[in-house]
Amino acid sequence: MTIASFTRMQGSTAEQWAVIGAQTAANQGRVADEVLELLRTLEGIVDGFAVDQLTHSLQTATRAERDGADDELVVACLCHDIGKAVSVANHPRIAAEILRPYVRDEVTQTIAAHQDFQGRHYYAHFGLDPNLRDRYRSEPWYGLAERFADAWDQTSFDPDYPTEQLAHFEGRVRAVFARPHVF
Repeated sequence: MTIASFTRMQGSTAEQWAVIGAQTAANQGRVADEVLELLRTLEGIVDGFAVDQLTHSLQTATRAERDGADDELVVACLCHDIGKAVSVANHPRIAAEILRPYVRDEVTQTIAAHQDFQGRHYYAHFGLDPNLRDRYRSEPWYGLAERFADAWDQTSFDPDYPTEQLAHFEGRVRAVFARPHVF
């Protein structure tokens, strides 16, 4: 395996970056491996819900798939709460940033704002404004975020819902994370 010999980027060459770029592209599959592993860690997070966070994510993706969502959106539904493995309070932004290079902007924005959209269904219980989603009303992705929150996300805490397993979505996860839209 060829490796770059520079110790500072300012001393690098185009040839070295060609090697780095080729090896990075050849190893792109590890991104999906890591995402799948991070999703598996959600199985251990229940936090008082009727289902663990992996099951919730699988139900959200299952509902989206059954509703005809495309691959990027189904994978985003699967990954929308992946940030809870790191920080529950900041999970929407963490998930959105993981997805950002691989999905279209409206999907990234939907995931970044999903908690405020889902808040319509529970924010009042915490003394928060349940209409925080209204601040996004002029955004072109508002309708998608509303559909995500109301039809798929907030309905996905049912232990009896016939839910697809992670293996069912693995091919889609690998396909979406194999091709970054941006570097």
